Amino acid sequence: MNLSMRWLKEFVDLPPMPLRQFTESITLSGSKVESWSTEGEEISKVVVGKVLSLERHPDSDHLWITKTTVNENEEPLQIVTGAQNLKVGDYVPVALHGSTLPGGKKIKRGKLRGVASNGMLCGIAELGLTTHDFPSTIEDGIMVLTETDGCKLQLGMDIHEALGLNDTTVAFEITSNRPDCFSVIGLAREAAATFHLPLKLHTPVVKGGAGDCTGLLDVKIEAPDLCSIYTNRVVKNVRVKPSPLWMRERLRAMGVRPINNIVDITNYVMLEYGQPMHAFDLESVQDRTIRIRHAKPGETITTLDGDKHTLTEKQLVITDSSKPMAIAGVMGGENSGITDNTTTIVFESACFSGPSIRTTARDQSLRTEASGRYEKGLDPNNCIPAINRACELVEMLDAGDVMDGIIVDDHSSKEKHRIRFEPDWTNRFLHTDIAPEMMKKILLKLECEFDGDDILVPTFRPDLEHKADIAEEVARFYGYNSIQSKKLPGGAEGVLTPKQHFLRTVHNEMQALGADEIMSYSFISPKEYDKILMPANDPLRTSVTLRNPLGEDTSIMRTVLLPSVLQILSRNYNNRNPQACLYELANVYLPADGPDALPEERPTLICGMYGEGYDFFTAKGMVETLLAKLCVDDWDITACKDACSYHPGRCAKLSAGEDTLGILGEVHPTAAENYSLDTRVYTFTLDVPVLRKHAHTQHTYRTLPKFPAVTRDLALICDAEVPVGDLEKAIRRGAGKLLETISVFDVYRGEQISRGKKSVAFSLVLRSPDTTLTDEQINSSLHRIMKELEKIGAALRE
Repeated sequence: MNLSMRWLKEFVDLPPMPLRQFTESITLSGSKVESWSTEGEEISKVVVGKVLSLERHPDSDHLWITKTTVNENEEPLQIVTGAQNLKVGDYVPVALHGSTLPGGKKIKRGKLRGVASNGMLCGIAELGLTTHDFPSTIEDGIMVLTETDGCKLQLGMDIHEALGLNDTTVAFEITSNRPDCFSVIGLAREAAATFHLPLKLHTPVVKGGAGDCTGLLDVKIEAPDLCSIYTNRVVKNVRVKPSPLWMRERLRAMGVRPINNIVDITNYVMLEYGQPMHAFDLESVQDRTIRIRHAKPGETITTLDGDKHTLTEKQLVITDSSKPMAIAGVMGGENSGITDNTTTIVFESACFSGPSIRTTARDQSLRTEASGRYEKGLDPNNCIPAINRACELVEMLDAGDVMDGIIVDDHSSKEKHRIRFEPDWTNRFLHTDIAPEMMKKILLKLECEFDGDDILVPTFRPDLEHKADIAEEVARFYGYNSIQSKKLPGGAEGVLTPKQHFLRTVHNEMQALGADEIMSYSFISPKEYDKILMPANDPLRTSVTLRNPLGEDTSIMRTVLLPSVLQILSRNYNNRNPQACLYELANVYLPADGPDALPEERPTLICGMYGEGYDFFTAKGMVETLLAKLCVDDWDITACKDACSYHPGRCAKLSAGEDTLGILGEVHPTAAENYSLDTRVYTFTLDVPVLRKHAHTQHTYRTLPKFPAVTRDLALICDAEVPVGDLEKAIRRGAGKLLETISVFDVYRGEQISRGKKSVAFSLVLRSPDTTLTDEQINSSLHRIMKELEKIGAALRE
């Protein structure tokens, strides 16, 4: 919504202030300003001049050499022009040397075919204007200033003042729940309340005297559900001509193109009151009958823009006794428009259903200024003042003779909405301590009334429905800056929940390990289970089936994440990505018992990788690092040979205490081939709820050791089938608390040891937190270690 500041000051006497102060203050009170601009702000050093003489250019048959004066006490300026519409004595806009015009065009002295030219005479387009703004001018010549157009003919006067180009327009972003603010008067109310100033409203006065119109038309609303009030006034002896300069200036500042006095009056009232207006030619109203009804199925109308529209029975039309004359609230019909032969017009001011107008405009692809206002819901009590204002302007502009009386069919409710006035509740809601008298003062400024403990809301404020709306009005005019910041009691703190913190830690650690996050669909094809070699009797094949799947390939909810990550790894591999490490933390969907039971959505972490630098031990190291970060201490890894989707000799089961934590290994070559992966692929999958169950949220720290450590190396020989992990567990059991760290530094199979055996060498660090270890304590610990190792068939290598 554009607002002319000059027009605003007709209703509010704003004190002198910088425009920025005005815009900031009214924005803080709830009317958001988007931008502002001043008319002709790109124009400088253009003044009024008078043509003193004209003579032909010696070297051109279309150029004229003019002597133009801008100051009677100075020498006339010699300016060369190609315009053919000038004559001696014409007043014209003169762009002096060093002047600027719209578009950044700069004017300087120069020569045209050898003749000096000290400036430029301006046409209307060069000033950023049109013939609609100044009807007496022409488009393809110099703009000749005339008093008929309201121009001031004073030599040397700045062109802004001469043409009235000194208004400032402020653009507001108005929300759809404030239809009253789509008008000058509505924004004037906001400005008056913001700056604590009286509002100067004008009651239209119509003299009339051209006869009584009350029996001239038969008007009836046949669809009161879509039209609450319909009013008409009649103007005889219409005299169509250009509007005066002051009206053209205001329309131009508001972004509306002036047309003629009748059209301009309807636009002027729409902008001033927020009430759309329409005018019919009385002679086109057959049988002097106007009906407001639902359209008949298939009924057609050709609108003012020349387009033909087919209507439906849900849409509202204005008709005479035989044909539609307008699509109600959207656009008038071509057959009832004002023409040069129109002598009597009928003004229309009505209130239509907002939802109906919105759907009609959308369905007919006809969005207009009128429909944009009607669809937000207008005040039915504004119709009569608006139509009276239009007739008052007709008399002011001598555009016709207004007949007495108003033709009205009114089905609107005049009762004002009531809201209980509860100052204590408002203060609790706002966390303020505003006096009830202050609240009343604010509401009275907004034209609310009081009936005992009830607030009577003006009908032009449909947005005020509840006491929270009243609290908002109090807050914005009391001043948001005047309300002290307070911590809301009982408000939730902006911190992560323990679960969110845990999941974020997992994400951060996986990314720190070099994995990239992926997100895949939760539904897959049943064929995916065959591709990962899942047996037909596997319980995980029992999936949740979608009732309305997008297709067979997305018909079930996944119970495992492996197919999803293999699909994306395959896409990377077959697009020549040499290596990839991807992870996803997502839900699997496990069917629940019962036909109506919802499936269990179980969070699961999966990571898949291929390429140089990635192998089984890389994946194992990533798991160890992640579990260390989450402080999972009691986890274990054991060989696993029965996992259908994994290589039988390169797979391990991960456990935590008695719970299965997940699986780690190389994807079975056949499964990888099923996904067109001609390379080794490694994955690990972790059950997130089990992972979280065994993770420690509280970190414990210990002081640096005071006593020295003792290092011992053990070279063991055992059966080749004994896992190194079993050897490590046995060592830990035997060493007890004295063992600080253990690491494997050699595994050997070869001629130096028996067939079917292997040698494994460990480095042990032993330390006591209480004392320096003696040889006796060390030997005792090593003796216990060897006893545990003997239980699994291991001995010291000789």
